Amino acid sequence: MIKRIYGESIEYESLDTVANEVYRQVAEEKNLKVIGEPTLVDINYKRGENLRFKIKYEVRPEIQLREYKGLKVEKLIHEVSDKEIDAEMERLRQVNRTLTEAESAVDDQHILTVDLQEVDTAGFPLVGKKNENVRLYLKDETLYPQLKEALRNAQHGKEYRAKLETMSSKERRETNLLVKVKKVEKVNLPELNDEFVGKITKGKVTSVAQFRENLKMDLENFWKQESERKLHEAIVGEIIKRHDFTVPEGLIKYFLDSFVEEIRQQQPSKKLPENFNEEEFRKENRAYAIYQAKWLLLKEKIIEVEQIAVTDADLEQLAEEESKKVGIEKARLLNYYKTSKTANSRLLSEKLMDFLKYHAAIKEKIVEEQKAA
Repeated sequence: MIKRIYGESIEYESLDTVANEVYRQVAEEKNLKVIGEPTLVDINYKRGENLRFKIKYEVRPEIQLREYKGLKVEKLIHEVSDKEIDAEMERLRQVNRTLTEAESAVDDQHILTVDLQEVDTAGFPLVGKKNENVRLYLKDETLYPQLKEALRNAQHGKEYRAKLETMSSKERRETNLLVKVKKVEKVNLPELNDEFVGKITKGKVTSVAQFRENLKMDLENFWKQESERKLHEAIVGEIIKRHDFTVPEGLIKYFLDSFVEEIRQQQPSKKLPENFNEEEFRKENRAYAIYQAKWLLLKEKIIEVEQIAVTDADLEQLAEEESKKVGIEKARLLNYYKTSKTANSRLLSEKLMDFLKYHAAIKEKIVEEQKAA
């Protein structure tokens, strides 16, 4: 009775499972390099006779490797200057500043809270052209010179006029402003001495000289990492430029899904922001997803051709280096790394990049003073 009543429905519910099992068996036998999940697109089943079905799936494209050795790329070299160190120390002083109210801005170390009203040449206010409670730091180098000059010695409660000259679409434009000063604050910067250094480092460094030396090392490490990152990007870009092939949609979707998931994980609620337009986001980031997908496929092909692999010696060296940093026994880390796909993948990528850099024609280029990103 059960077979008569439920048999047919149970059979049809099981068809997907049967199809997937057969598909996976065939994929293994034929060594199909499948990307993404297969889709059941057609099924023909007659009870007691036969089962025929079609499955649609994407495979990795056959890639013919072209140039990936001897690539001409630049490596940026930057020497940290005393001026950069001074600028960073000044930034730290600004971070630790205090503010006190004042009656007038007698020098550039003042912040003004103002209302900015755009007016016509006759001085009449323009509707919809008012910004309230704008904070202006007179020492800010991005502040319009005309506005800064107009507010020199500005006093609380008074109004001032300023004429700004700007370029818009290659045209000179004049903007007339009426500025009402609502608040004046004096910026009090801490003195750069041993006491200040001890405070911001929580006692780890107790002298300005040592702090400068440490700061220089930090900046040098930053630029070294930046140099390596840009060299990596240059090599990858040159390789991708030389290989033109169609990327499977499933792989593009995989990367776009990962981009969306990254945004979701960045939110405290682990949900996408309410105003987030996922469809538009995917359109805007499609080119980057294709770029990442191409590099993944090319990377796998180069690793296969060059027979690059992670050895036990590589894992042991990693465990030894990380053991000193994290304070975990080398043996424990080694056991973990031997079973960790993430660790193996990272090491494999590093070995590949070392290989590509070794075989690249790298030209060093000195870059002038820059600001740390």
